[in-house]
Amino acid sequence: MQKDFKDLQISKTLLALDNAAGVSGDELRVAEILKKEMSGLYDDFYEDALGNQFFTKYGSNPDKKVLIAAHLDEIGFIVNYIDEYGFARILPVGYHDDRVAINQDLIFHTADGKEIFGVTGSKPAHIMTSDDHNKVIKIEDLYVDIGASSAAEARAMGLEIGDYGTFARHGRFLNGTDFYSGKSVDDRAGLVVMVEALKRLKDLKISPTICMAATTQEEVGLRSGEPICNRFNPEQFFAIDVTLAGGGAPGAEDIPIATKLGGGVGFKFYDWDKKITCGNNVARKLTNRMIEVARKYNIAFQREVFVGGGTDAWTAAKSGMGILTGGICIPTRYMHTAVGIVKLSDLETCADFIVKYLQDYQSL
Repeated sequence: MQKDFKDLQISKTLLALDNAAGVSGDELRVAEILKKEMSGLYDDFYEDALGNQFFTKYGSNPDKKVLIAAHLDEIGFIVNYIDEYGFARILPVGYHDDRVAINQDLIFHTADGKEIFGVTGSKPAHIMTSDDHNKVIKIEDLYVDIGASSAAEARAMGLEIGDYGTFARHGRFLNGTDFYSGKSVDDRAGLVVMVEALKRLKDLKISPTICMAATTQEEVGLRSGEPICNRFNPEQFFAIDVTLAGGGAPGAEDIPIATKLGGGVGFKFYDWDKKITCGNNVARKLTNRMIEVARKYNIAFQREVFVGGGTDAWTAAKSGMGILTGGICIPTRYMHTAVGIVKLSDLETCADFIVKYLQDYQSL
């Protein structure tokens, strides 16, 4: 008999965070929910100028500090024009696949807190040419229909240039399983891991002072890794973020992807994005230590090597005099779409590993 996972507290946290809107540069709603979820789990809190959230738990040795980060923001859209007929034009915020932006429900949040719903409609198949059928419409060429008949009417509804939008979709657990599909599991799943790890650490004594940081603007250039490390100055830094899932995932059958859903926590060895020349070659002494801890406590883990993306660890490594940085990876299907899938057991394994790593912490 399948178990209904939606009633677990960790599931409720995932639902609350994933269903909140928080496009890069407009993460406040997600941050407020996270603060509530973190209530009673930390000793100190502060927020920096970029909106990065710092939740600190003091250890017995103030000279040892570990910073663990997951990002608040999600990919989305921003209004850049409203035409005379009341249609909005948009630009992508973060990396999108243009193919999946058409015929979508979107929600925009105005400066005064209104929610404006719209759809990215397309030319009906009845009047499409053969060329139309074979081309991908770029996001900047889409029209968003909000039900207005003029630019003045669209503005009277509250929509304005500069308003951020995202997919108007509520996530859910699929058919009584612990497979969760949501619009922003990248990287709300990482935030859930941080919350769960702090819950498990609440009554435990640990040596290092730890800071769980929720970062902003990761999807538009990994912008916060360096400033949060400059502020906290840790010995070690870990980015919790999603990674590609293989294991029979559609579209990935012929691609050598080692990580899979249900395989446990992913340990990053290397990532690189040729487009923006970012990446992190994780020091062997750190991956060796991570594996040592996982084996000691019988924690399921998998090795991750990823070309085509990066995390906050890239800029974190370059902060101060240089920081030892690693990655804790959550396998994900359909990354950077409105239907990303993660497995709850992997989130719990990630949290378990973090707790054991901090309990057994060693300077390297």
